[in-house]
Amino acid sequence: MAVHIIGMPIYHGCDKFGSNLGPDKFRELDVLSAIKSLGYDTRDLGNIEVADVSVEDKYKHHPCLKYYDVIIDANTKLAFKVYESISTGNFPVVLGGDHSLGIGSIAGVSKAVKNLGIVWIDAHGDLNTHDTTITGNIHGMPLAASIGKGPDKLVNLFEHRVKVKDENVVHIAGRDLDPGEIELIKNSKIKAFNMDEIRKYGIEKVVNNAINYLRSKVDAIHVSFDIDSIDLAYVPGTGTPVKDGLTIEEAKKTLEMFASSGLMVSLDFVELNPLLDYNDVTANISSELLTRIFENLVVPVNDQLKLG
Repeated sequence: MAVHIIGMPIYHGCDKFGSNLGPDKFRELDVLSAIKSLGYDTRDLGNIEVADVSVEDKYKHHPCLKYYDVIIDANTKLAFKVYESISTGNFPVVLGGDHSLGIGSIAGVSKAVKNLGIVWIDAHGDLNTHDTTITGNIHGMPLAASIGKGPDKLVNLFEHRVKVKDENVVHIAGRDLDPGEIELIKNSKIKAFNMDEIRKYGIEKVVNNAINYLRSKVDAIHVSFDIDSIDLAYVPGTGTPVKDGLTIEEAKKTLEMFASSGLMVSLDFVELNPLLDYNDVTANISSELLTRIFENLVVPVNDQLKLG
């Protein structure tokens, strides 16, 4: 197994320039060497090509969703790259870039893993659709699209199918959800552990509950980690920071536990915006968290996965 680093330099989903610089910031901090030093065959597959489009044309292809065709095109390319990686027995790590990239990464992984589980660690729900979005920013929609909710081109990106069952989704660290997202969770089988529950029960109990829940239902999990799951006091370098989030230690524990569960086969790490960072504080924390994952990773045995 090799660790495949895939950069997704996209900001169009959040409509805020800077997150597209995240992948190269990770390279600048030499995250690849840190992972390689742990004994992994680590390969940089480069960046996905993202089309250049003017601000004036952001609504050209959809009346209320920004940069619709740009995001669809880039995510389709990402899905192919992620599928190629995981289907050949490797571990794809998608470095963002904004969280709209989750549409493509999940599409790619779910083509390879027959019964996939998703762990979405984020201050936001990312469960809006074209009918419920307040901003028109597609980085607030990837989880909804992955469970079959939203416009056809997002839902059926890469393959014409729902990518993951809602009952196979765990959402952690939510605390800034829109009304439509709250309603969607209520009417779905998504397992959501918000920050109130984390404060009440502690992060280890919450993550253990999540792992036990998924272990009985899925063949493997894809973890999608948004830096804004961490409290804004610690991570200035992200586009939509929210207070009352995870501490750094809680984020480390969360990622360590999922990595060591024996279920994790792929990863997104998103929403680092170097232009908003202060002395690389957020970038260095992000690099440390990534390294911590691979210090603890227990890879599932390949023949235990039901590929299809």
